[in-house]
Amino acid sequence: MTIIRPFRSIRPAKALASSIAALPYDVYNRSEAKSVVLENPLSFLKIDRAETQFPDEVDMYSDQVYDRARDTLLEMLSDGSMIRDESDCFYLYALTMNGRTQTGVVGCASIDDYLNGTIRKHENTREEKELDRIRHVDTLSAQTGPIFLTYRQNRQLHDITKALTSAAPISDFTAEDGIRHQIWKIEDKGICSKISCIFEQINPIYIADGHHRAASAVKAGVKRRELHPDYNGKEEFNYFLSVLFPAEELMIYDYNRVIDDLNGHTVEEFLTMLQDSFLIERLTPADGSTVDANYSNQYRPTTKGDFSMYCDGTWYKLTAKPHLYQKDPVDNLDVSILQNTVLHPLLGIEHPSSDSRIHFVGGIRGLDELVRLVEQKSGRIAFALFPTSMDELLAVADAGRLMPPNSTWFEPKLRSGLFIHEIER
Repeated sequence: MTIIRPFRSIRPAKALASSIAALPYDVYNRSEAKSVVLENPLSFLKIDRAETQFPDEVDMYSDQVYDRARDTLLEMLSDGSMIRDESDCFYLYALTMNGRTQTGVVGCASIDDYLNGTIRKHENTREEKELDRIRHVDTLSAQTGPIFLTYRQNRQLHDITKALTSAAPISDFTAEDGIRHQIWKIEDKGICSKISCIFEQINPIYIADGHHRAASAVKAGVKRRELHPDYNGKEEFNYFLSVLFPAEELMIYDYNRVIDDLNGHTVEEFLTMLQDSFLIERLTPADGSTVDANYSNQYRPTTKGDFSMYCDGTWYKLTAKPHLYQKDPVDNLDVSILQNTVLHPLLGIEHPSSDSRIHFVGGIRGLDELVRLVEQKSGRIAFALFPTSMDELLAVADAGRLMPPNSTWFEPKLRSGLFIHEIER
């Protein structure tokens, strides 16, 4: 049984939602985050990344940074920039990108469902990346970034969502990146109860994106349990902020790789080694001309098993030979084929999550970004992949397995600051 329950949200005042809402904290480096806050002082990044309010020499993980995040949230509540709803509610959150809409239920999921596997994951997490968000949640006594969850579509929930979104939203704005964000508030206790009951029948639930945020939220909740040994399970710290979308509405983009060097091989030697596993076709004309200046349209892989490779000013198409594909849900992924056949044995990238020679580039940036990065440094090579499918993601999670790091890139990204869940109040 899956527990998804309503909560009393802190959220932006209606007129300020578009200014406060921010992309997730982890899509920026420190200087980028600071630039965003300087340009827009209302941006929620000043809470999610409170080091933006300090000189660069201040340690971004110092106590004063987390304290400033907490104090800033309290100030925004005090001045009315943020408001606290008076009762527990569900919310609907719709994001529209390029004419395509995905609509999710905003509520709180149980940390026990995460711990017992009812909420399934497909990626490993790294403890050092969790520590920052654990401290952030703990200091604020609040979760500020929702976890992106998904489930196999349920007709009852679909019909409820469709009926509720026919009404006017409480918030409706288009962000600077062109993505439209709409929010509906569900206050009716009967409807809230029905939504919770429907989710009780949906098992399992999957983490689509935000594995580190999920792990951090759960560990912060477990920490509160240790501080309250008489807890009864109903306290807010037993739950974490989530948005749950039907899998059929989601879009996964490719997650591409740039490697700093050829591991001592020449281009000719590397191409020869690839022939054991791939059919190789040169895409860039020998005279260096291009058919289309937009690399994303010209050279993007169009089917599973095809890879695009860029090195030494030339694009190649690599088609994986049939013997590389097995029935194993992880080994059968294109990201695994590339890792196990090319990156590790030929280029020496044994641990992609920690090797400084590999760089991951979200497909939303286009293949021209790969060209830019390769041309930035002599000897680099780039690989573009066909996106991992939702069916592949669910199969890996159902098997209790984990994908290689950075296997999926979801767009559009959920905005932080639109919903805040207090774990104690």
